[in-house]
Amino acid sequence: MKSNQTRNLVLCAMCAAITCILAPISVPIGPVPISLCTFAVMLAGVLLGAKLGFLSQLIYVLLGAVGVPVFAGYSAGVSCIAGMTGGYIVAYPVLAFLTGLLYWKFGKNQTGKLRILWMLLSMVIGTVVLYAIGTAWFCVVSGTGVAAAMGLCVIPFLPGDFLKMVVVILISLPIEKALAKMAVAEA
Repeated sequence: MKSNQTRNLVLCAMCAAITCILAPISVPIGPVPISLCTFAVMLAGVLLGAKLGFLSQLIYVLLGAVGVPVFAGYSAGVSCIAGMTGGYIVAYPVLAFLTGLLYWKFGKNQTGKLRILWMLLSMVIGTVVLYAIGTAWFCVVSGTGVAAAMGLCVIPFLPGDFLKMVVVILISLPIEKALAKMAVAEA
């Protein structure tokens, strides 16, 4: 296997591991807990791009599905995925994919504020899709109406999600530089 492929798979595994470590740390505030999972998922999309970001989060979801306690509150199993918050869990790979796709296509080769703007925009669009999938699932499973579900599952999380996006931007830029130097050194 080429060193570039090996490096990409190691980074993919590391992002899955980061999600597994951060996601269980949560604060229950209602039917949907506050966790650091979306932070890890957005970071994976920005750093890995669409395909590897998706793969890293698919690995995370599969680990949780087979019983490794990596979901919020150290929970696990298919019952979590089938439950009220399962739509959000299923949508994590989609968030990583969209974030990676948009950022790597439009922002990664930009510089300065334009690069940061694309990074932020890619995370916002990915998060909107995550909320759409997760909230629709929540409505179906819980029998809650859309307006009530928005009040329970979306609005309370917006300030925290924006803060997570800012932190992703702040830490991913130096990580990207380090990864670029590694790639040059390997060549």
